[in-house]
Amino acid sequence: MTVALRNAMTVDVEDYFQVSAFEKHIDRADWDRLPHRVEQNTHRILDLFNEHDVKATFFTLGWVAERYPDLIKRMVKEGHELASHGYSHVRVTQQTPAEFRADVIKTKMLLEDLSGVVIKGYRAASYSINESNMWALKILEETGHLYSSSIYPVKHDLYGVPDAPRFSFRPHGDSGILEIPITTIELFGKKLPCGGGGFFRLYPYPFSRWAINRINQQDGQSGIFYFHPWEIDVDQPQQRNIGMKTRFRHYLNLGKMHNRLSRLLHDFAWDRMDKVFGV
Repeated sequence: MTVALRNAMTVDVEDYFQVSAFEKHIDRADWDRLPHRVEQNTHRILDLFNEHDVKATFFTLGWVAERYPDLIKRMVKEGHELASHGYSHVRVTQQTPAEFRADVIKTKMLLEDLSGVVIKGYRAASYSINESNMWALKILEETGHLYSSSIYPVKHDLYGVPDAPRFSFRPHGDSGILEIPITTIELFGKKLPCGGGGFFRLYPYPFSRWAINRINQQDGQSGIFYFHPWEIDVDQPQQRNIGMKTRFRHYLNLGKMHNRLSRLLHDFAWDRMDKVFGV
């Protein structure tokens, strides 16, 4: 009997007002004055994972963890992996090496203090590690992180390293940090995104299922899936001052996300990043 490959289920724990697409429209100074929805949405996700007996990795902002420590404790108590998403969703492309080092150290220490577990993983805001700042991976290694999942090997207007490997690699040798790129599928010589987020809401579900099956069966690799708590929240406050492209990307098919996730959790084997990739 063939044993199904386990794929990595991940959640980027941030609130609706913290997405990079809104950073020109929502002042960071207003974050604490806005309605917060990340706590209730993440509890809904934890409930969904319990229903399907799935363990996942939660890449969590330090800003969120600081305000909702009981949420962090629930993640860990229920057997999920806690990992770092940086402190306040600042893209690495907007940080100097010194600022980045301070940010990841601060967040790692905060998450470890709140949870009582060692933080192994990191994911950059908006997959903002690219050809211009690969130094960030060395800093992550030096600050005690064992893996990163911060590179999306596609061509995109907001992120991406098209020439990056599709599957996990160690940029600094066999003993260095492991970079685990977001999942893509190769068709007609081009890499297409199929690792979750807005693309999962855009594609018909059968395509996403087919793509993950192809990665597992034809490539013989584990895939990575990611989404955000705000993506299951049709009642989140809507931003009025954003462009049509941003509006389309953010609000597309939010009402279908919960049911699609339920199907995905049923159709594939899932686990935490550290267990799937042995870090």
